[in-house]
Amino acid sequence: MDNQQEFKTVKNFLKRNYKHFNSATVIDAAEGYVQHLKKNGKMMITLAGAMSTAELGISLAEMIRQGKVSIISCTGANLEEDLMNLVAHKSYKRVPHYRHLTPQEEWELLEKGLNRVTDTCIPEEEAFRRLQKHIVKIWKEAEKKGERYFPHEFMYKLLKSKVLEQYYEIDPKNSWMLAAMEKNLPIVVPGWEDSTMGNIFASYCVKGELKPSTMKSGIEYMTWLSEWYKNNSSGQGVGFFQIGGGIAGDFPICVVPMMYQDLGWKDVPFWAYFCQISDSTTSYGSYSGAVPNEKITWGKLSIDTPKYVIESDATIVAPLIFAYILAE
Repeated sequence: MDNQQEFKTVKNFLKRNYKHFNSATVIDAAEGYVQHLKKNGKMMITLAGAMSTAELGISLAEMIRQGKVSIISCTGANLEEDLMNLVAHKSYKRVPHYRHLTPQEEWELLEKGLNRVTDTCIPEEEAFRRLQKHIVKIWKEAEKKGERYFPHEFMYKLLKSKVLEQYYEIDPKNSWMLAAMEKNLPIVVPGWEDSTMGNIFASYCVKGELKPSTMKSGIEYMTWLSEWYKNNSSGQGVGFFQIGGGIAGDFPICVVPMMYQDLGWKDVPFWAYFCQISDSTTSYGSYSGAVPNEKITWGKLSIDTPKYVIESDATIVAPLIFAYILAE
């Protein structure tokens, strides 16, 4: 079965079985995404959590290749963990009984250089250090030339150098970062310092081997995003497809109120579509659990913005929605 037929099979299954409650919202949100694109709208996808380690790249990479994504906002962890999976997949260790691990067993994983994310352990030596020895060279070369780049731009340079190809352990078509690099897809990475590579970069700054200024900052990401949004929000506008919560979603959605409230640009369109997949309890006390209408009061969404909340596990729901969209 080819990919297109596979996507159509999934779509037909969803339309036949997903009729009510959260499942109906899956259909509504997926169809809303499709209609937004058909009207020449653009879409931002935001990646929180550990979606790259959950191998979302299998479906997200195809979404990127087919032009179903215009821009991505993600954590530094998602940026790097897609590459870690690309170069060290065979050394990953799955721990299906992770709920029952004792503190001692967790400590033993640490001593083996296995960093656990839910049921999956990322191998430190094969993943972190394999990337580190190559990316550090690129950081230092840029600094020597007096050049500055965003975190994702350095990762694109790493991929373009082809130095990682010797390590590839999955089909490259399943890496969303490779697909994004090939399309030169815009990426925003708020709070990059929180990632493993961010920590490594900081360590070189502490040692005096790199300057913090070599890496462009979160403020520069926001100013860049304001310009991108201004240039891309005409017509049908830009939609917002949020996977999880956290800074990957919080940061970019704020560009709209920043532009018209703080900059005084009165003709800024609101986000034109909104969907969030989240397992947070609906609540007005947490951002991730806030219902979309709360975002109206913050100047992010309008009364007329199509709004969807799917209260479920994104590792299950996101690939289904992507398959529905890719069936078109």
